This record gives sequence, structure tokens and C-alpha cells, in this order.
Amino acid sequence: MALNIDQDHARFRDIVRGRVRENLRKYISNGELIARQGQDKVSIPVPQIDVPRFRFGDKSAGGVGQGSGKPGDPIGEGEGEGEGDGHGHGKAGQNEGDHALEVEVSLEELAQILGEELQLPRIENRGKQQIAASKEKYTGIRRTGPESLKHFRRTFREALKRQIASGVYSPERPMIVPTRDDKRFKSWKVATQPVANAVIVYMMDVSGSMGDEQKEIVRIESFWLDTWLRSQYKGIESVYITHDAAAREVDRDTFFRTRESGGTMISSAYKLCAQILDDRFPHQQWNIYPFHFSDGDNWSVDDTTLCMKILRENILPVSNMFCYGQVESPYGSGQFIKDLREQWATDERVVTSEIRDKDSIVDSIKTFLGKGR
Repeated sequence: MALNIDQDHARFRDIVRGRVRENLRKYISNGELIARQGQDKVSIPVPQIDVPRFRFGDKSAGGVGQGSGKPGDPIGEGEGEGEGDGHGHGKAGQNEGDHALEVEVSLEELAQILGEELQLPRIENRGKQQIAASKEKYTGIRRTGPESLKHFRRTFREALKRQIASGVYSPERPMIVPTRDDKRFKSWKVATQPVANAVIVYMMDVSGSMGDEQKEIVRIESFWLDTWLRSQYKGIESVYITHDAAAREVDRDTFFRTRESGGTMISSAYKLCAQILDDRFPHQQWNIYPFHFSDGDNWSVDDTTLCMKILRENILPVSNMFCYGQVESPYGSGQFIKDLREQWATDERVVTSEIRDKDSIVDSIKTFLGKGR
């Protein structure tokens, strides 16, 4: 029975994965999964999954499968009780309606589906050193230790051996009473193991030309970028920077809710990003992923030149790659992506993407993550 249940559950999960893959682009573009996100799972509404089964029709109705019929007659369900009234309204029926089924999927499984559907390569560690993490590992048994680490099976076995050897044990009255000398405890040692860590630096233009729709696109895309990168590394840190004419580090909630106005100096964000990386995330120990989202407006040509200088000297040398996503806005000029592409046309470390609307998010994710850096 248990084996059948396990087989049915595995089959059901395969069906769910197939449905999620079929609808993944829709899920990504409408941001539905993010609102439902829990700690490590998301609830996904999938169309009703029907299990094949026999259905019995009305015996009084004709037709093949419902009584007498002729070869070539269509197979149908006959007339039902839910007839319309001629004005687009139907009568109440007795049949069940269609319901959406919500299925919980872990973020790890969601990342696997994303990788399969977009054919994302596994990320190659770019030669960065791995951070050593300490972990307690139980390796043996000893005679002393705290009661919380008492090994019950070994203690019982020692007591049984002692009672048999001394002739105290009686099969008719199998009572085992451990003494202090019988007690055995788990022993452990602290093992050091390498852990590949990564930091994602999200930078977003929050000037007046970046409206709620543009920020929503950034919010959706960052969720999926996070989901994939967290499946590739044991430890992930996220840094959030907003900028208009000045840049500031904020928390995640503030990052997506900030409303600003005024001009834009992109170099302010790049300066702060370089400073944070230098102070807190040495590149010998971290895989570094800066992502910048903007509508392409910048204050001046001189500031754009300064941006290129900071990228060349401070950010690119320590990063796995630098990603720039330009979100289309009716108020943005869209010039900055042209400047980046002209400056870094042959450099694979600089990846750019134009995000016209929510339907473009999937293609943007593939552009950013498809190189496996």
C-alpha cells in the first residue's frame, strides 16, 4: 500500500511539474508566485488535474455508450439540466464546477523547473575561494557526556550485555535497567567544509521617470534571479541600492516601495556599489553579481563617462558578471544601454537586456543567466 501511495505521489508531482512548466511564462510575467511566496515554498494555482475514470451516463439517453446506437454516432453526454434561458443565463445544475488546484512547490524545485524550461547552464565558480564553514558532526561513542547526547540503543545494549554476563537477565522477565557504567554518549568533532558564497547587488533608478509599473517589473525579475542563484550557491547575501541624483543602501522592502523624483546620476550607485564590495565582500571569497535596473536616463555625458570608469576599474575586475536591465518607460531616453553596448561590445562580463514589459521578463532572465557565469 505504501509503495502504491509513493508511486501515485511521484506521478502526481510529475504532472504538477509539467503543468508548471507549461504555464511558467505566464506565472513569471504576472508576478503571481511572488505574492504567494512563503519561507521556502510557493503555492501555485494549476488547472484542475483530472484522473482518468469511468463516468456513467443517463440510461434513458441514446447514443453510443449510453444505450443503443449505430456505428459512426458521436459519443456525447446527452442533454443536461443546465440549459440556457436564451438571454445568456443558465439554469442551476447539479454538476460540479471547475476549481483551481493550489500545489505547494519548493523554491529549489521551482529553480529546477526554471533551469529546465529556459535551458540555463549550471553556474561555474569563477575561481573565487570558498568560505570555510564549521559544522558539528557526530563521529563516535564515548562513556561520558550530557544526557541530551545519550545514545539510547548503545546504552541499552551495554546494559543487556552486562546483565547476561552476570546471570541477572531472565528471558521470562526481560527487564533491562542501565547503570551509570552502561551509559554511552554520542561524540562529535567540528568539521570544516567549504561553502561557495555569492552576493547579489541590486541597484535601481527611483527617479521620477521610473513609475510603479517599472518597479513591479524589477520586483518580479529580481525574485526569479534570486531563486536561480540561491539554487547554485550555499550562501547568498543581497544588497539593495536605490538612486536618483544620490545613492543609498536600503532594505528589500524599501527598495521596491521608494518613490522619488528629480534627476538621475547613475555614477552615484556605482560608487556606492564599489565601496560596499570593497568594504564587506572581498572578491577572493565571494562570487559577485551586480544588477542595475534603469530606464536609461542619465544626468549627463560626463556622468556616463564616470560610470564606465568605475565599472572598468572597480566593479568588473571583482564580479562574475555585471548585468544591466533597461526597463522601458515613456519618460526615459533609453540612451544608457546604447552607451554600455558601445563601450563593452566584446566583453562577456557585461550583459545587457531591454525589458519592454512584463512579457519580456522571461527573455531577460535567460539573457542574464544563460551564460552560466
